[in-house]
Amino acid sequence: MVRSLGQVEYEPTWRAMQAFTEQRTADTADEIWVVEHPPVFTQGLAGKPEHLLHHTAIPVVKTDRGGQITYHGPGQLVVYLLLNVKRYGYGVRELVRRIERAVIALLAQHGIEAYGDVNAPGVYVNGAKIASLGLRIRNGATYHGLSLNVDMDLSPFSLINPCGYAGLAVTQLRQLGITLSVAECAAQLLPHLYTQLEAEVGEDTP
Repeated sequence: MVRSLGQVEYEPTWRAMQAFTEQRTADTADEIWVVEHPPVFTQGLAGKPEHLLHHTAIPVVKTDRGGQITYHGPGQLVVYLLLNVKRYGYGVRELVRRIERAVIALLAQHGIEAYGDVNAPGVYVNGAKIASLGLRIRNGATYHGLSLNVDMDLSPFSLINPCGYAGLAVTQLRQLGITLSVAECAAQLLPHLYTQLEAEVGEDTP
């Protein structure tokens, strides 16, 4: 089941993912949540405070996904993957690679060559990061997911070491000449995710 939730605050959405994962059973259908967030920095379990270079009015939420610090804001597509990974027969490292390949396929569809990095999960174009990944596995199920920069204000990334890497450049679809709304981007990305994950999540549901 795909749920298109619009722009929602980060922390209540994270808590809802936790609750969904805690309550699910072996028979619970997988879900994909498509959202945008108001401006927020999120710091993963491995996150170090020094990677936030400047404190601003943008809140910082310490969360339970993997990885370091990143930024979410309007104009960024966030896709949360609530999957029972036991069903698919592959582990979390393979799951990360498959998510990356879905984003790479989307970009290839628009003539953009992109690539992943086994040492720094995410998707990159010419050395600049365009998509970030962070997951949490609990009781054989995953939550959190990916963020893809579509058409947003990238300046808050200058206030952090993105994903823990000082000086890491970031980019977005608009800068690459791809003029899609977040909703249009989601509609194009989801089929690639289904193919790569070999997942069946049903119809889009409000």
